[in-house]
Amino acid sequence: MILQLKIQLKGITKPPVWRRLKIPGQLTFQQLHQVIQAAFGWHGYHLFQFSPEGFGSYPQIGIADEDWSDEELEDAKTTLVSQYLTVKGEKFCYIYDFGDDWIHQITVEEVLNEAQIGPLLMGGKGACPPEDCGGVWGYEELKSILENPKHPDHKDTKKWLGLKPRDQWDANGFDLEETKYAVTFSL
Repeated sequence: MILQLKIQLKGITKPPVWRRLKIPGQLTFQQLHQVIQAAFGWHGYHLFQFSPEGFGSYPQIGIADEDWSDEELEDAKTTLVSQYLTVKGEKFCYIYDFGDDWIHQITVEEVLNEAQIGPLLMGGKGACPPEDCGGVWGYEELKSILENPKHPDHKDTKKWLGLKPRDQWDANGFDLEETKYAVTFSL
């Protein structure tokens, strides 16, 4: 079974940030996490969780550690995506970074009876927000600062992002071919 998924960052609309993927249903949620990280350009610095409706909904699927060892937590390393995502139109949430709370809405667009070895990125839109920028609110503030060269934090924000003085942050920036490569080698 192959799942065609659309994964969109909730709360970001101008532009929206989303990716369309085809993945084998036999991937574990840990592997899906790795694929999503590559597809969005996240760096894997933070904890993550999958659940039907986000925080407070069950089952919760993730990786237990000394800070998060919920007895009801299903292990992402052994739980297969096909145990929960099997029907067109089904939705699930992927939460990355429990400080910034990046909530990604996963929607099953198609369930296909095709052969496919690994993940495949088919499309997307929008630049992924930088790690640790403060969630949706922080990202909107960051874009506002970068759009205004006279803002008192403009120069420092560009430096923090590793941008050169003449570089611009492109919220629409998404390189399909480069990201396809990252997704292909994410596992």
